[in-house]
Amino acid sequence: MDTPALGIVIVEVCTGNAFAALDLEELEAEFPEVAVLQDECLNHCGLCRVRPFALVNGQRIFAKDGTECLRLVKERVVHELSLYR
Repeated sequence: MDTPALGIVIVEVCTGNAFAALDLEELEAEFPEVAVLQDECLNHCGLCRVRPFALVNGQRIFAKDGTECLRLVKERVVHELSLYR
């Protein structure tokens, strides 16, 4: 990924997690207020091996598969953005 834009909503993804394999640039394209940051480890040991997950402004979001996780992340992003409107 390119250098992320500064966003009011931060989505953090562990590069070792299945969620990182999705096209996460789609999030930044759909929501210009979002910055997606990928890191080698988010210190949620074991979770990245079990299920796709991400942190949205520090809130852990996870699901059984990547598609469901992306849907939940988008819902959380909408919620976070509603706090600023």
